[in-house]
Amino acid sequence: MKSRLKDIYQNELKKKLQETLKLENIMQVPRIEKIVLNIGVKDAVNDSKVLQGIKETLETIVGQIAVKTRARKSIASFKLREGMFIGVRVTLRGEKMYNFFDRLIHLALPSVRDFNGVSVRLDGTGNYNVGIKDWMIFPELDYDKIDKARGFNITIHTSTSKDTEAFALLKAFGMPFRAQ
Repeated sequence: MKSRLKDIYQNELKKKLQETLKLENIMQVPRIEKIVLNIGVKDAVNDSKVLQGIKETLETIVGQIAVKTRARKSIASFKLREGMFIGVRVTLRGEKMYNFFDRLIHLALPSVRDFNGVSVRLDGTGNYNVGIKDWMIFPELDYDKIDKARGFNITIHTSTSKDTEAFALLKAFGMPFRAQ
């Protein structure tokens, strides 16, 4: 299934961004390379079944298989040992990436209560991070099957290393940034 957002980028946004950013070559125009969703679950230390439910929920949201992540080092005060499964992540590319990004900016984010926009701050290398406090904003989820509201991190990786170009790209896609 062809993504609506990818079609808009290829046919309209690419040329507008080239003119706006004053780039000589069309290949210099920034693009979204991948979107990574990551959930860290402290409850997984005591109960490993929690992680399986979270993995299934994340797979429902994105439509792709998620991967369990392991702890990199031991932390005694958290009863965490190196190698224990502690989170879930999924990397989206291509059509699924554009479909998810479309649902994020047009369906999920506007359904957040008292939504004023997302932060304007990028990470300094052209990538953008946004934290979601409650995953129930996604319409794919069934309220009855979810045991607990959880949040996760979304990282949008762009092909540019300049924050100004990455901001222009996300703004062109319609990312709902806060008024400055």
